[in-house]
Amino acid sequence: MYNFEFVKPSSIAEAVKALAEDGAQPLSGGQTLIPTLKQRLNQPDMLVSLTGIAEMKGIKAEGGALVIGGATPHAAVAAEAAAHYPALAALAGNIGDPAVRNRGTIGGSLANNDPSACYPSAALASGATIVTDRREIAADDYFQGMFATALDEGEIITAVRLPIPQKAAYVKFNQPASRFALTGVFVAKFADGVRVAITGASNDGVFRWAEAEAALSANFAPEALEGLSLSGDNMISDLHGTGPYRAHLCKVLAKRAVAAA
Repeated sequence: MYNFEFVKPSSIAEAVKALAEDGAQPLSGGQTLIPTLKQRLNQPDMLVSLTGIAEMKGIKAEGGALVIGGATPHAAVAAEAAAHYPALAALAGNIGDPAVRNRGTIGGSLANNDPSACYPSAALASGATIVTDRREIAADDYFQGMFATALDEGEIITAVRLPIPQKAAYVKFNQPASRFALTGVFVAKFADGVRVAITGASNDGVFRWAEAEAALSANFAPEALEGLSLSGDNMISDLHGTGPYRAHLCKVLAKRAVAAA
């Protein structure tokens, strides 16, 4: 590690002011940032902790949606969202290990947008709105590629608003060491149709599977996906699985998610 300044604001306004300083970077759960600091892959002059901001924590049901503060840890989502959005609670309860779930936050995960993270698939499948200190961003516009989002420099996620579907399920194939999704599929059925989001598969990051959405909107059953397939050409290929293997997993896991919803 190396020397840097550490500040812990108690309000969003204080955090925004601190982040306006040159070399300042926000710190939420730190599950990705701290390891990069240790490896000196990232060297900010100031870390601005968001964990002391009470208005960025908590979960509430509001107008048919679940509103979750950006600094809310995964463990709280797993415990408190179950009564309103069971699929989301189950997703949060299976992220990493207890240490990760008690430190990592939903806002931090969405801001980092790891290509194999679980929350991006939930946000995209739910048609969520990402609320920041400056604006509101639809999930369809927010995710812009691997580790890329619509966030501007210094912009922080203060809350996430997720519409609650009629039925939903998330099924992932675990990478056993990290418990990230090797591939994961979130299926959400709403009155006006079905949304299917896939993580851990594409080189472009989380994405919606339009053909599966159309098929499931017409017939919400696993067999509706029988004739569909995804190409492995632009899928992640590494020591854990080839592109075609991940493409195959997308269909298998989508069918399982529909059956579980």
